[in-house]
Amino acid sequence: MYWGKIIGFLVGFITRNPWVLLIGVFLGHQFDRGLIGKYRSYQKQSENSFVLPENFVRTLFEVIGHLAKVDGRVTEDEIRSARLIMQRLNLSLSQTNRAIDWFNEGKNPEYPFIENIRNLHLVTAHDTKKRLIFIQLLLEVLISKKDFKREERFLMKSVCSELGISQIEYSQIEAMIRAQRAFKGSPEGALDESRVLNAYKTLGVSLEASNKEIKIAYRRLMNKNHPDKIASKNPSRTEVSEAEYKTRKVRAAYELLKARRSIS
Repeated sequence: MYWGKIIGFLVGFITRNPWVLLIGVFLGHQFDRGLIGKYRSYQKQSENSFVLPENFVRTLFEVIGHLAKVDGRVTEDEIRSARLIMQRLNLSLSQTNRAIDWFNEGKNPEYPFIENIRNLHLVTAHDTKKRLIFIQLLLEVLISKKDFKREERFLMKSVCSELGISQIEYSQIEAMIRAQRAFKGSPEGALDESRVLNAYKTLGVSLEASNKEIKIAYRRLMNKNHPDKIASKNPSRTEVSEAEYKTRKVRAAYELLKARRSIS
């Protein structure tokens, strides 16, 4: 988180004016401080499910569909990212089906894009945090693709303008999302993702499973493998050790997913 200071220094260096250099570094430092704060907030939000009103969620998935279609083609990456957001919002099966319908409505060329963004601004007029979350979730879908098209950037600029989000705030959100994606692409990020996938596999559930399904799978496996369940069968030491190992493995997998998905 030091790009602000680097850019400020370069601007001052080019002008060869020591005062401009100092001001540039100072402003860059302030930008980096804001970025670090938002990045930490973003990480915290990523670990928790959002509790958002239905009109917010509806507009969100309609606009996601609209942005995905603006370049003429909805990619698999965009669909996958939209699905992950549904999962993070902890939508039920019926809510997920409605979110898919809203996504498809947004793909309609006649979709009233600006009108609905303005309506969203009205209902979130006193809640800047929700508007920033809206921008964050839209960017997560767009940045999931290899190319961020000019048409998409133009629409995102319009969304920010209508919601009263400054260019600096927008840049900070984009920077922290890209930073997190860079982490996921690193060896440490790959290892972290591997642990999460193994946790799903251990519990015998898919990535699309709801929190309730994960909790049920955990209880079923604990009930099946717990050493106390085989005590009446006079098990051998090896059988007890194996039961204890399975129990630890299932519990560790559940605790990992519980933390990531905020399962209560």
